[in-house]
Amino acid sequence: MNSSTRIDDLVQCMTLEEKLGQLNMLSAAGDSIRTSENAALVDAVRHGQAGSVLNLVGAQALKDTQDIALNETRLGIPLLFCFDVVHGYRTIFPIPLGEAASFDPDLWKRTAQCAAREASADGIGLTFAPMIDVCRDPRWGRIAEGPGEDQWLASIFARAKVEGFQGEDHDLQRADKLAATAKHIGAYGAVTAGRDYASVDISEHSLHDIYLPPFKAAVEAGVAAIMPAFVDLAGIPISAHRALLTALVREQWHFDGVYISDYHAIAELINHGIARDLTHAAALALHAGMDIDMMSYAYINHLPQALAQGLISQDEIDQAVRRVLTLKEKLGLFDNPYRLTPHTMPNEESRALAREAAQKSIVLLKNDANILPLSPTGGRCLIVNTREDITSDALGSWSGAGETHDVRDFETSLRAALPARDIRYITAPDQNHFDAVRKELNHAAVALIIVGEKREQSGEAASRAHPKLSEYETALIKIVREQNLPCIVMINSGRPLIIESAYDDADALLACWFLGIESGPALADVLTGRVDATGRLPISWPRAIGQIPIFYGQKPSGRPYNAQDVFTSKYIDESNQPAFVFGHGLSYTEFSLSDLSCTRHNDRINVEVRLKNIGAREGTQTLFLFLHHASTERARPYLQLRDFTKCTLKKDEEQLISFTLDEHHFAQYDDHDDVIFESGLYDIYVGTKADFNHLLSCQITIDRQLNILSFTPNT
Repeated sequence: MNSSTRIDDLVQCMTLEEKLGQLNMLSAAGDSIRTSENAALVDAVRHGQAGSVLNLVGAQALKDTQDIALNETRLGIPLLFCFDVVHGYRTIFPIPLGEAASFDPDLWKRTAQCAAREASADGIGLTFAPMIDVCRDPRWGRIAEGPGEDQWLASIFARAKVEGFQGEDHDLQRADKLAATAKHIGAYGAVTAGRDYASVDISEHSLHDIYLPPFKAAVEAGVAAIMPAFVDLAGIPISAHRALLTALVREQWHFDGVYISDYHAIAELINHGIARDLTHAAALALHAGMDIDMMSYAYINHLPQALAQGLISQDEIDQAVRRVLTLKEKLGLFDNPYRLTPHTMPNEESRALAREAAQKSIVLLKNDANILPLSPTGGRCLIVNTREDITSDALGSWSGAGETHDVRDFETSLRAALPARDIRYITAPDQNHFDAVRKELNHAAVALIIVGEKREQSGEAASRAHPKLSEYETALIKIVREQNLPCIVMINSGRPLIIESAYDDADALLACWFLGIESGPALADVLTGRVDATGRLPISWPRAIGQIPIFYGQKPSGRPYNAQDVFTSKYIDESNQPAFVFGHGLSYTEFSLSDLSCTRHNDRINVEVRLKNIGAREGTQTLFLFLHHASTERARPYLQLRDFTKCTLKKDEEQLISFTLDEHHFAQYDDHDDVIFESGLYDIYVGTKADFNHLLSCQITIDRQLNILSFTPNT
């Protein structure tokens, strides 16, 4: 049967209740529907009052629920099963903020492909990922779920994840694909004071030029669904923001997929103060363009009253139902409602990928006197772990169907990596263990201290006013320093943490995020130099809480910082600079950059720079290309990321690295989401981080056709 014909026939014969059932998403609990917690869900499915289900885990549970929808409802419309497959299903990869540190779009795509393969094998059809909210405030717990502070990076991340989940051919009927959901549109990462669910109030220019581009990239990549943010934007809750959801995204961007509300978000329009009751809330959300109501029961229970009162039309309901049924059709659910394929999870292949992802996510922040990599021989390595549940913590927030027993631990991995060295491991979660630590330090040659957050300290509803190391952790590091032992500090977290004196007391610092099931082997690989340290920060790492929000893409001030002038932009008690800038990350070798040049070729501008490995071993470097428009109608940031690449070179090897720029690299969005391009004088910077001291620069003048009118070499 023709797809549109099938949907037309269904819509024509459906009752109002059956239509609203398709717009109703309900949550399950656990891996069985034969529990009291799931009794209401089963009853709703049996009566055609649910079109989609989230949070049900396991092939058997999904099959049992689908059986009811197919065999015990009048029309037998299959359910759509949804799950938060954010950074893996059973094979858990690094949290997205950590994986973004790899600056490897191919890796991002491959981990999404693996997650889709595993989740779809259990019958899942849609994931609530990728989360592509730009965030510049590490107090916000959900920063762990996204790609960091930069909209260009987030846009590339969005495309890679959508293509990974859905396939580049967008054939969602394939058994190894998932429908992706771009979330959470509406500048969720800019919540006031970094406090989850708080209001957002930003300029129209910031909205269109910083926070929306990743979602536009997701739409261009064919994303199947979008989830609006919980928050309001300048007083208009996103769940009821018709100008954004319909006028902009549907009509201007031509998004033809499904909008899914966040959990209970439609009912929360009452709390926002714009809806009188659930009937009004349901009408506002549907009119804005929201198709699926997740767990508010607003549509199923209150849209009939809204329809009777003339608040919405039958056509609006039918359009939403068509979009939901079309997604089910694209997923092939009418012909293959179970989507079940036997699959071992995790397996040798997925573990190898998880290990690669974890290796590439680790960022070496500091390495005084080249204390790392660890020598294969020498005295005792003392591992001091400050967290009692480190194995579970490796899974991070939103860990899908991940299991703690799948995590390979660090102690065992380091012993395997350093068989000739004595490894001693102790857990010291509080100051009561100081004496035990001091005793062990007397017999150690080097101390490896594991500090940071527990997994529940980041993610949704985990905003922190004080995102920093604890006083105990800081004191512990100082004890090691007092023993004059080399001190290597590994920071597990879902965000940058204020590390205060640990910055000076540690000889080496590593941002280890939450690395997933292969965290132990990957960390051992990097610490011992089996692989180079290749991770780079996708977000600025603040020096002090008072600097937050802090990010590299700041605009020029009329009074830029000048140490000789009191009346310039600065703090009187802290540096303007972060502890570590965007792009920071050390390697186990050294590189040099030279010969930056620009030429025009085939309506594009080629930027070339020579990279050479001048260190003692093979290594990998990440290069960033930034632009700055030197004279423009609207002030632009000092630096705007416009490309990046990675290059692996052997000792003494050099390579000419090329970047290609076209018109869209020079463009930005105005207040109305229109793309504007300005000719004129541009600074081009290429280097290893967003720090002028680590960038080569040149200036070009271009016209509207990207002709290079002038070129000034390195300055």
